[in-house]
Amino acid sequence: MTITPEAPTLDTPVDVRFTKAGTPLAVRYDGQIWAVAAEPLQWFTRDSWWETRRSVPVGVGNVVDIEHWRVQVQLGSNSPLRTFELRRDPLSEQWLLDAITDN
Repeated sequence: MTITPEAPTLDTPVDVRFTKAGTPLAVRYDGQIWAVAAEPLQWFTRDSWWETRRSVPVGVGNVVDIEHWRVQVQLGSNSPLRTFELRRDPLSEQWLLDAITDN
């Protein structure tokens, strides 16, 4: 599955397990555990707070940085690699699967 103009993101909730160092180790998606098989890539984007008009109490911390990870995952050592793009909004603990690309 690849992002298309008709379906720009999946926005599917997923569970992500992290190493002690804070990098993704595995993703639970569609009832299966996908192991991270290559070095993940992390980046941040900014929330357009002026459009969403979110308000939060003073002292909550960073509410504009959206965390992203691109991870190559597989179900087993012989299964093909897939690329998952993950996103977590600053006011949420829930990770979302934005896109899946078959390699």
